[in-house]
Amino acid sequence: VRASRDGMWFGDLDFTYNINGEHCNLGYIGMDVCVDLCPKLVHKHGQLRLKNYGKSWVYVYLPQLTLDKFKSYVKTGTGWDVSNEGTVYDPNRNLVAIEAQLHHQTGQPKPSFWAVKDKDAPGDMSFSRIGTVQEVNEHPHQQRVHRGVGIFSVSMEVEGSPNFKPTPRAGDKANLCFTLVSVRTWGVTDCVAPIVHAPNKWY
Repeated sequence: VRASRDGMWFGDLDFTYNINGEHCNLGYIGMDVCVDLCPKLVHKHGQLRLKNYGKSWVYVYLPQLTLDKFKSYVKTGTGWDVSNEGTVYDPNRNLVAIEAQLHHQTGQPKPSFWAVKDKDAPGDMSFSRIGTVQEVNEHPHQQRVHRGVGIFSVSMEVEGSPNFKPTPRAGDKANLCFTLVSVRTWGVTDCVAPIVHAPNKWY
């Protein structure tokens, strides 16, 4: 856990997995999601409404139940309740959109994009890397909603003071930041309507 100048405290989450009877901690979590690479609307003056979309961040859609389960993991592991900051809830589809960050600066490992080779082949699926998320997003035929597994690193921020580490208290909530590390997709879906402009945030 580390403090910033403005009094916010940051920490990276890790996750305990049981792999063949062995418990290990990893800095990543995988979730079934839909990754939105669809083009976004622009202002009539030509300015993007969603700045740097597809370069530094994307919308990722997941069921409300999945996000609620993830929040319960965070509560159990850290003691903190989680806010809805950075999420958009669609009550018509019972889906939540989260703003997933993408590494894009020079020297940072950009998120990789993997596509299934042959989803109808017997046995376990195999995937091939077709580029980074940013590279795939530049191809018009890939500007769709992709269904698959997203691998994320997750950090948490809580409000405090520079000199005192905050502790969980009733009514206080932490904000989560999801960073998309890798995507393994088995195809596109037309069953999820993408966000096309800056939405109202329903809580």
